[in-house]
Amino acid sequence: MTGRSTEPTSDPGPVPRATTTGMIGAGFYDENSAPQWSAIAAVLPWIDQAVATMDLKASGGPVSIADYGCSEGGNSLKVMAHALKALRRHSQADVRRLFSDLPTNDYTSLLKALGTEGGQNSGDPSVFSAIVPGSMYSQLCPAGSLDFASTFNAIGFLSRRPLAQLEDYLLPNGPSKIRNHGFVSEEDRKTFARQAEADVTSFLKARAAELKPRGKLLMQVFGAGKSFRTCDGIYDLLNDAVLDFVQAGDIRQDTYAAYYQPVYFRTVDELIAPLTNNSDGLAALYELERSELYEVPVPFVEAYKETDDLETYSEAYVRFFRAFTQAPLKAALNTLPAHEALVDRIFKRAVERLKANPEHYPFRYVAVAALLSRK
Repeated sequence: MTGRSTEPTSDPGPVPRATTTGMIGAGFYDENSAPQWSAIAAVLPWIDQAVATMDLKASGGPVSIADYGCSEGGNSLKVMAHALKALRRHSQADVRRLFSDLPTNDYTSLLKALGTEGGQNSGDPSVFSAIVPGSMYSQLCPAGSLDFASTFNAIGFLSRRPLAQLEDYLLPNGPSKIRNHGFVSEEDRKTFARQAEADVTSFLKARAAELKPRGKLLMQVFGAGKSFRTCDGIYDLLNDAVLDFVQAGDIRQDTYAAYYQPVYFRTVDELIAPLTNNSDGLAALYELERSELYEVPVPFVEAYKETDDLETYSEAYVRFFRAFTQAPLKAALNTLPAHEALVDRIFKRAVERLKANPEHYPFRYVAVAALLSRK
């Protein structure tokens, strides 16, 4: 079957060029994003490499660095701290730190962190911070104003839904080979791949406008390798849990078909495709310095291997993916009676399924990254 529709799709929700309202707030994402930090930490040396080759004296004025997709700020603040240390090895100029995410993002924790003594400037009086809300697929900073920009674990979220529905699975990449429960046609997968490439193209064009000549851009996101993908396991489990409520009659089949997670897991070749394909003339705007596919250990998986504590593992596993999947799920079910309670029951059911058959849902974290220089 196909999810193709003759009706044009539009951006749901309050934010243009976004298909989610963001991660769960109130500290939940920060508390459950250790795997994301592992993937970020693996490429922190790339920041050192980027800064070491930047001509900071020629940039003029303050050094400006921006992180797109900062969420609640826990991981983003650590990235900024690392970038600041790298910058201070080469320049003592004023530094402007910009944290960006959707207008609907919960910035409360980040604001509190920036508002504490030393938080605003990391203990350095020549560091100044600001929040810039908006879609990362649009230009958000003045032309030629940034020295360094980054995005981590965010660019996988699509700017729009290219199809109205996916009838047999809730993720464009399709089910894992291990679980193999569900189906996405190759035609539909290619539709999402084209949307994903268009999104990276938009992101790169927006950053090209903002970056100074020889400014650096680091893109990192969850991804897909030849034998395993970061979506394997977690979305199989969510799909199975949702289907339990479809079969029970709590969710209609047409509601399930119209619901999917608007996320695409790219290969490293897909991440850099806008450059290799010279989409919208991007090859003339950037030099690709390096790109890589890599895997990092997952803290709750490693802890389970050591302790064999299935209860703790299952709870941590589900909290981890609930943090970034809940918003689209709630939006899809918001016309149903007691939909918030239903969402809670779905994630509770996911824990039960994982505890019953953990071998059905193995999880590994694969990421892709690219470092670019503005020409």
